[in-house]
Amino acid sequence: KQAYIANDERGSFLIFRNFKNTARVGKSAVSEEVVRRLSQPDATFADVQELVAGTAGRELLTTGDLSKGVFWAGMVQGLIHDIPTCQQLIDRIIAEAEAIIDQRLAGFRR
Repeated sequence: KQAYIANDERGSFLIFRNFKNTARVGKSAVSEEVVRRLSQPDATFADVQELVAGTAGRELLTTGDLSKGVFWAGMVQGLIHDIPTCQQLIDRIIAEAEAIIDQRLAGFRR
């Protein structure tokens, strides 16, 4: 989770383009190595398989250890600035929605 906060909207790489199966992953030492290996003219999936395997990603997600694999990330990570609890997130969404209604649709609110 901290990696999403640390990265901004430019904190990702596109990988697998040469396989016509593009994926966007968060910047990390592992994803940088994937990009480096895939930049070789004769690169094959086998060159990065151990870095991008589902088992590696699962270990990363369960341990939080970024050295275990790649994590999927998009430009939206630039909008993530904290890690609220579910309750805090719902309360924030409701408060922001009410503020928008008050500002833009005041005449329609009861």
